[in-house]
Amino acid sequence: MTAFLLRRALQSVIVLLAMSMLVFAGVYLVGNPVDILISPDATQAERARTVAALGLDQPVWVQYVRFLLDALHGNLGRSFVHAQPAVGLILERLPATLELAVAAMLIAVGLGIPLGLWAGLRPHSLAGRAIVTGSILGFSLPTFWVGLMMIMLFSVQLGWLPSNGRGATVDAFGIPLSIFSLDGWKHLALPAFNLALFKLALVVRLTRAGALEALSQDYVRFARAKGLSPARIVGVHVLKNILVPIVTVIGLEFGGLIAFSIVTETVFAWPGMGKLIIDSINLLDRPVIVAYLLIVVTMFVLINLAVDLLYSWLDPRVRLGGDGA
Repeated sequence: MTAFLLRRALQSVIVLLAMSMLVFAGVYLVGNPVDILISPDATQAERARTVAALGLDQPVWVQYVRFLLDALHGNLGRSFVHAQPAVGLILERLPATLELAVAAMLIAVGLGIPLGLWAGLRPHSLAGRAIVTGSILGFSLPTFWVGLMMIMLFSVQLGWLPSNGRGATVDAFGIPLSIFSLDGWKHLALPAFNLALFKLALVVRLTRAGALEALSQDYVRFARAKGLSPARIVGVHVLKNILVPIVTVIGLEFGGLIAFSIVTETVFAWPGMGKLIIDSINLLDRPVIVAYLLIVVTMFVLINLAVDLLYSWLDPRVRLGGDGA
């Protein structure tokens, strides 16, 4: 286990270093933020002072080395627009994004596994076919279009739920969360379900396929021959064996929820990291863009590590520290 953790730590450092180089070079080539930050009426002297103050007068490799040295001390630069540490700006928005991602994943798992089991256990029933059809729609419909339709129906036509914002928040251990207030839940409902739709369809399809495969295995036939109840067969022999691939995919998809919640946050004006990165891209705020991507990559690395550890716990045949790991 120790060897596995050390190997993964080294791989993570290499991934972060490579990502930082690609992101830094890519953002540098996109455009000049000075053209956006400075008024067109500014004099050449004012423009030169701003460029020097932002450190943009140095060659790109000097800027990158300076960025790496600062990153070793936990400093990923200061926002050009907000004049604040980029990490601080992102961490302010992180609770909102995590709250939205966790709520979406709970919806996807809480509905996806039971619906997938139902469709797998009764594949030829009307309900089973309806579930499969719904999962296909979940894969096919664009997220932004579904979000707009949900706003039109539940906010404009019915007036049941608010269409934007986060609502009232309650501080828990110094972190503002909207799940502890009724108004917060009302604001969370639409964006969470919109973000969960694609993942819900994915979990349904995975669970259904796993259940169909498990039902054809000898150990399920043997359990039926012993006279075990259908509930025990499904709960112990079917569900337990299909959880391994489902948990693996859920862990990886949770990282995707965090990284790609940009569309949902934009449609519902949810004040998370996604909306921040969109605003930063529009203003070419390089430090925020680079810091955001590095933080997201770090979260992906940690989530992958947690999935590997959970995988080995669910399937004792997997040995992370062995020669075949």
